[in-house]
Amino acid sequence: MRLLMCPPEHFDVTYEINPWMRIANGPDPQRARAQWTALHAILAEQIGADVALIEPQPGLPDMVFTANAGLTKGDLFVPSRFRPAERQGEVAFFTAWMSDNGFQIRPLPETIEGAFEGEGDALFYGDLLLTGFGQRSDEAACREVGTLLGVDVLPLCLTDSRWYHLDTCLIPVTPSLLAYYPAAFDAAANAALEKLPGERILLTESDSLRFGGNAVVAGNRIVINSGCAALAAALRKRGFEVFETDLSEFIKAGGSAKCLVLALEH
Repeated sequence: MRLLMCPPEHFDVTYEINPWMRIANGPDPQRARAQWTALHAILAEQIGADVALIEPQPGLPDMVFTANAGLTKGDLFVPSRFRPAERQGEVAFFTAWMSDNGFQIRPLPETIEGAFEGEGDALFYGDLLLTGFGQRSDEAACREVGTLLGVDVLPLCLTDSRWYHLDTCLIPVTPSLLAYYPAAFDAAANAALEKLPGERILLTESDSLRFGGNAVVAGNRIVINSGCAALAAALRKRGFEVFETDLSEFIKAGGSAKCLVLALEH
């Protein structure tokens, strides 16, 4: 398993672009660094993932959330097209890193309007790409990503600004097990999710508010924010090894375990 992370040297809340962000309630830098280091250690040492690092850049406090950099498929990389101006400066650094590390860059065509915010709004469920739109990404851009990567896309409308990215409220655990929070989606999206093959775990509101839906999956091992009791129990009941780690400082900016990781292989 190959992953990309970004050390939190410049992580902070200096603007507000989602309901979780409050400048008056910013993260503690030392605590955030300790939490990020603990997550990195779980992934690299306990799970054995190959974790690459990108150099953090001053003035880009959300660069730590590498999941939003874009989406990979094989050796292809589709860079994000961020909606908030505050994050648009990240694109050049992520694109350069991907190019330097052997990926072919496939940007969205200028003829396609709208935003696409990377793996935050695009998650593979088997060979099907589930995409979130309605908050930060747009449906047309998500569909075009599928065209660029040669995969089928199922767009899902997100209706609650607290779950502004798909990866905050949905986990493709295996190609036959999906965990998600139904209240984050509109009726059509819920109907589409119910029709998908496989078993479902429906997240509780309590676990969703603790970003339980923002998890890193590595085979039968799953990393989630601490305190998501119902989700952890449901996963363990099904034979998964669950690693719980405190990521409360990153939730202050609207992110947790998955937001801090970009998958480099699909």
